Amino acid sequence: MLSGIRNFFRKPDPFPYASIGVDMHSHVLPGLDDGADTLEQALAMIADLKQKGYRKLIMTPHIMGDFFKNTPAGIQEKLDLLKAAAQERSWDIELEYAAEYYLDEWFLQKITAAQPLLTFGDKYLLFETSYINEPLNFKEAVFNLKSVGYKPVLAHPERYTYLYGRFAALEDMFASGMLFQINLNSLAGYYSEAAKQVAEKLIDLKMVHFVGTDAHHARHLHFLTKTSGMPYFKKVLALPLLNYEL
Repeated sequence: MLSGIRNFFRKPDPFPYASIGVDMHSHVLPGLDDGADTLEQALAMIADLKQKGYRKLIMTPHIMGDFFKNTPAGIQEKLDLLKAAAQERSWDIELEYAAEYYLDEWFLQKITAAQPLLTFGDKYLLFETSYINEPLNFKEAVFNLKSVGYKPVLAHPERYTYLYGRFAALEDMFASGMLFQINLNSLAGYYSEAAKQVAEKLIDLKMVHFVGTDAHHARHLHFLTKTSGMPYFKKVLALPLLNYEL
């Protein structure tokens, strides 16, 4: 009874994400993809993430052959703009960039041509696939990436509907050395109940290497308040996440 009363009156953690420290997946850089449109929106997102306890953001704009044809030079330009604005405000937060590559024919061409790819940390490379259709060239792309020294990180594996009901396929990827990054808001059912269940199972089986906000806009950040109160939020923080080493 007394413990229940204590829990009722316990104040929420004012900085629930401070223990993670580093967000390695977001779309905060302005005007590059379907994330922040303007510098003002990007700054508002940074302020929110800083308030939640993050000390470092590794921002990862989409790179897709058909839609978001971002280049390292273009991404660097936006980072410089954002860092200058943050410094004007005397914000104590580290800002870096990498990218979230989409597994398409252009991505394969970049790998084959040995074009330098944007990574974070220890040559970690974040990539995603179609949510609905399983890519036929998945294994080829991963093999080629590894063969030239990259460490592929599959973004939000809990969201790929083509893998629903096929958890063994995720276990095979994990056993082969694939790194997994789950979206934090999946833990509160933001995307779907199915995504939530897969994320929870990945956590239960200790198959999570990174967590990210995948923040595109203020709604994602607002939902993180709910996420930090979910039981699986504490469970995922207890894992040896690679976020802690970034």
